[in-house]
Amino acid sequence: MNPTLSFKHINKLAIPALIAGISEPILSITDTAIVGNMEVNATESLAAVGIVGTFISMLIWVLGQTRSAISSIVSQYVGANKVDKIKNLPAQAIFIITSLSIIIIITTFPFTNTIFKLYNASGLILNYTSEYYKIRVFGFPFTLFSIAVFGTFRGLQNTYYPMIIAIIGALSNIILGVVLVFGIEGFLPAMNIKGAAWASLISQCIMAILSAYYLLKKTDIPLKLSFPFNKEINRFIIMILNLFVRTLALNATLYFATRFATGYGTAYIAAYTIAINLWFFGAFFIDGYASAGNILSGKLYGAKDYKALIALSNKLMRYGIVVGITLAIIGGIGYFPLGRLFSQDPEVLNLFYNTFWIVLVMQPICALAFIFDGMFKGLGMMKFLRNILLFSTFLIFIPILFLLDSFDYKLHAIFFAMTLWMIARGLPLIIFFRKKFLALSQNH
Repeated sequence: MNPTLSFKHINKLAIPALIAGISEPILSITDTAIVGNMEVNATESLAAVGIVGTFISMLIWVLGQTRSAISSIVSQYVGANKVDKIKNLPAQAIFIITSLSIIIIITTFPFTNTIFKLYNASGLILNYTSEYYKIRVFGFPFTLFSIAVFGTFRGLQNTYYPMIIAIIGALSNIILGVVLVFGIEGFLPAMNIKGAAWASLISQCIMAILSAYYLLKKTDIPLKLSFPFNKEINRFIIMILNLFVRTLALNATLYFATRFATGYGTAYIAAYTIAINLWFFGAFFIDGYASAGNILSGKLYGAKDYKALIALSNKLMRYGIVVGITLAIIGGIGYFPLGRLFSQDPEVLNLFYNTFWIVLVMQPICALAFIFDGMFKGLGMMKFLRNILLFSTFLIFIPILFLLDSFDYKLHAIFFAMTLWMIARGLPLIIFFRKKFLALSQNH
């Protein structure tokens, strides 16, 4: 058996990637849990964190596609034993993406209220979204720098150092969040929702510093920008553009989901915030195996080992289903304590409990979709991923959401539409992958 496909090797990549991956939603979940338990205006603050979290996730996902593009190119060069030819690519990619992030800050900061009015935010919730965003927005360059470095490590078949960085970042966010939100009596006044924003920003700075340190100390990839551009920069930019369009479609889903939930009322957006953050947690948890698929598929594709690619997909499908079912079972066991962890408001909890079961049922479906999504990113087939997400968003999710909303299903409409959206995302990937690579494996 190919040692690359052993259970031990796959998990050596997947488990650290899993731990690193869940650090991203932990930042949002931490803010959600801490803010939701504040003594003053907790429900309004929770709603604000949910709205801003959706918008920030959109921007990070759009710009953070550098991780997948860098990982794909680097891993393919590792498979072909030509990694020396792309050593200057990561620094060039980081330069491009951090420049874009600064443009985002300049263009969104002055229009904060206008942006969040589009999410149906008003009154006190709008004030809180503005306060929270105007601090967190400055974390973009640091987050995107870390994401690009993580992509470089993944391409080099290393998920250990990103895990270490992510753990430190998540722990610092939790500690700082508690201290800054609630304050320390007689020493530091409670900063409430602003404290949660500052905690996230400081944690992002810490992660960026650690990312630079580990890349320079543990690899021979330079961070110094050099010219001319690497010959792969054109392929990198095309990948990024396809992923940009794809991610904009993905965020159209989140925008409509958040907008509808906000329109139903404060309790609804608060319950939706809890449920969607737990959905994100499951997504990033499963992303550990999606990352292993990304890393290994790129390497095997670069080596033209198509039989191993098929074997890898079969193994990851089995692992994904097991992880998805396990997450659903754990969520079922902790169903009621999970709600109380984020809010004490009876109306919010009732809405959450009536909806969360749909998120749990989705987990095995999400697992398969995310794993094949990761494999296609490793193969560099970003155009196909773009087209699938455009189809599933604009021809499946949005029409079904509007239809179910017309029957007054409210939060059920959102999460039923998301379930069908995930099926429409995953099934075509599985069919196309098996058709293409079964044929290639028989010809080699």
